Amino acid sequence: MNSPRLTSSLMPKPRSSRPGSARPKRKFPFVPIIICIVILGAAIFSLPLILAVDVQLANKASGTGVPFTVTVNPALKTIHTDPQVEALLATPPTQLPAAAGFLTKLFQYAALKVASLPIYQQLAAAAGAPSLFVSVSAGTRQEQVAQSFGTQLGWSAKQRTQFITESKALEPDLPQGSTVPGIYFASISDPKDVATLVHDRFDSEILSRYSSSTEAQVPLSDAMTIASLIQREAGSWDDMRMISGIIWNRLFIGMKLQVDATLQYAEASKASGTTGWWPSVEPKDKYIKSAYNTYQNAGLPPAPIANPSIAAVVAALNPKKTDCLFYFHDSHSVFHCSKTYAEHVALLKKYYGQGK
Repeated sequence: MNSPRLTSSLMPKPRSSRPGSARPKRKFPFVPIIICIVILGAAIFSLPLILAVDVQLANKASGTGVPFTVTVNPALKTIHTDPQVEALLATPPTQLPAAAGFLTKLFQYAALKVASLPIYQQLAAAAGAPSLFVSVSAGTRQEQVAQSFGTQLGWSAKQRTQFITESKALEPDLPQGSTVPGIYFASISDPKDVATLVHDRFDSEILSRYSSSTEAQVPLSDAMTIASLIQREAGSWDDMRMISGIIWNRLFIGMKLQVDATLQYAEASKASGTTGWWPSVEPKDKYIKSAYNTYQNAGLPPAPIANPSIAAVVAALNPKKTDCLFYFHDSHSVFHCSKTYAEHVALLKKYYGQGK
């Protein structure tokens, strides 16, 4: 039996033996690829520079020059409810203008990611300037700020210490609290210059808005100290103003503040951060010998314990009027407050099954 014939479409086609009939070899597009690499490199290098303008404009539009409102009067031990201020503060203060919205935040996030790429850092170094974005979170200590800048700018331990020293020299009354949280565009790397850069923002976003009349009513160091406590204790804008009201209520009657965050600060300072800058609070910590221990000492701690956000500063100056003296957050981060200690214990037992 004859085997079936293969169709012509499946049969291998014979190569032509005619001269010049062979397929031409494809040339590798070296030139277009090189051009693409150059464009990509330029884009990676220039994107953070372009976004830096966006960051600077956003920071400038954050309310610079607009005086802070003040509704607390420590001398009279009162909190005044002003309808206009309440309407103004119905929207949480932010460090970015509302008009910028999602796109600005997205651009800034992209800038941080691009600036962290090794290829970008190499290009920036080759250009002779770091041109890096550094993010500073609200509620961090100055040691953590030094670490953030140091990581991006390649600082040694000595340079990080120098940054902290220079920062204190610029704002002696605020060893903590003089760094406005946010995104910084660092086109310099010297610790002294960076400290000046950071202080310039503090000057434009805090000091320029802190009028002499506000200073006379609530000294800046007191406001920043309370704001730092609020920043470490609160979970939302509404919490901030309520906790501010409770802190002021305690100060008015001479009650100890008993803020756990101050124990964290005292413990970490004593151990120089070996256990983390914000260690978990244990019952024994209430007996730490420190001027920052608000369980043992009445009144405010000597200075801020962290760098507060602008929102926390606004909350410190504009507390919510309340009868509460005690508060806590439950396991779902819901805020609870009470007028008396007995009510406070009852709520603790309700949500945690224990309290004393």
